[in-house]
Amino acid sequence: MTAPSFEFLPGADHSPVILHVPHSAREIPAEVRGGIVLDNDALARELDHITDAYTAELAEAAAESARLTPWRFVNRLSRLVVDPERFPDEREEMRAVGMGAVYTRTTHREVLRLGDGDPEPLVERYFRPYARAMTEAVADRLAAAGRAVIVDVHSYPTVALPYELHGEGVRPAVCLGTDSFHTPPELLRTAEEAFAGCGETGLDSPFGGTYVPLDFYGKDARVSALMVEIRRDTYMSEPGGAAGPGLGRLAAALAGLVDAVSG
Repeated sequence: MTAPSFEFLPGADHSPVILHVPHSAREIPAEVRGGIVLDNDALARELDHITDAYTAELAEAAAESARLTPWRFVNRLSRLVVDPERFPDEREEMRAVGMGAVYTRTTHREVLRLGDGDPEPLVERYFRPYARAMTEAVADRLAAAGRAVIVDVHSYPTVALPYELHGEGVRPAVCLGTDSFHTPPELLRTAEEAFAGCGETGLDSPFGGTYVPLDFYGKDARVSALMVEIRRDTYMSEPGGAAGPGLGRLAAALAGLVDAVSG
């Protein structure tokens, strides 16, 4: 049986919160692996760099300790299959470095896939079903709770990698990514307070923005969103190493954020 490419894990009936974990997995289906030109050792190294390791475990621990259990939408496939958070068209700035919805370049700007390949089969097979399911998840929370709060859980390397378009900026312990429409000031303040014990927090550097399904993006203020980017040296050995005690502290902070915004 083929493993699911994503899961929507239930929380409390009236929780508005969705913890979205898009980049935590390393799994690549065999039919997708065949289109990647890296050998196995090079692919393992790339996965060490590109994977937001332990963010699924972080979200799970936070969900288990929150007073009102949030819902979780978790990608079970590597972002090297498709990146569900990219715009699927020319709006996506990461296309400039070969990292649109379907990557053709690695974190070190080396060839990942041959550039003349057609991305549409992967977009149709993996990207669009993910987008539809996330859209339905948000609609479900709107129907049940009257609002939806998407908390996007990511991590990023301590030292900038060559693919980063804005890697020259500050790299705080916790970077909070915002959107001018979907991130209300009170959500941002609450997040800053929740993560105050985890080191310095920063805003939209080195990564900015939030993820909101396109059906709601810029249209429905009942959908609020915040990206939480955690610098990896605060909780693990880099790249691709073991988790450390910082993971528990961050999970407690994330649970505190969930509690504060759940109402």
